[in-house]
Amino acid sequence: MAINLTKGQKIDLRKSNGDQLTNFCVGVNWGAIETTKPGFLGFGTKKVVEDVDLDLSCIMTDASGALVDWIYSPDYNAFLKQNNFPLGKLNSNDYALKHSGDDRQGDVGGDDGLDNEIISVDLTKVNEKITQIFFFINIYLNPGQNIDFAKIPFAKIRMYEGTPTKVSSVHSNFDIVTDNSFAGKGALILAKLYRKNEEWKFDAIGDASSDNMFLQTIERITASYSK
Repeated sequence: MAINLTKGQKIDLRKSNGDQLTNFCVGVNWGAIETTKPGFLGFGTKKVVEDVDLDLSCIMTDASGALVDWIYSPDYNAFLKQNNFPLGKLNSNDYALKHSGDDRQGDVGGDDGLDNEIISVDLTKVNEKITQIFFFINIYLNPGQNIDFAKIPFAKIRMYEGTPTKVSSVHSNFDIVTDNSFAGKGALILAKLYRKNEEWKFDAIGDASSDNMFLQTIERITASYSK
């Protein structure tokens, strides 16, 4: 049975049979904002869909808290290059983590049961220098949008065995939007994987902030969470 995580909960990466969980996916699933408005000349109603673009990212740090590697969307590389920031990429340097790619809308018509953005993890391949892996999401706002987590109909993170297109067994779930403290926030440090006593463990951090861009969230993590 899957574990329903709460903010701040720490768990071992053990399957029900006691084996260590080493190959899994970390997926985020969310919904587009759907409302109804009066139809033409006031007759009837029409459904209006507002796309929600959440970006799932992760960074990897060493024992001192220094940044070793990262995964975030390469869609922002023009801006990053212009400002001399490290460019986005979908694979870690050791190929232990791989991102499924950007989803800019969210589910329309309710939860389809599939994750919108996924990072596949193989802990057996992680660079030995890396001791912590942080997962976080940011809301990307299109011109004219005013969205925070309270306006999104649902947003969830889960850890499961399988592939980005097939879920074999869900290990744990973490419901994001039901926490009222996320209202007015556009960034969320979801969780971290960390090495302890030569084993990997999982911490559902669940801390929200008002960061406008993932670069600010990375600075927040390295300054306050990775040491």
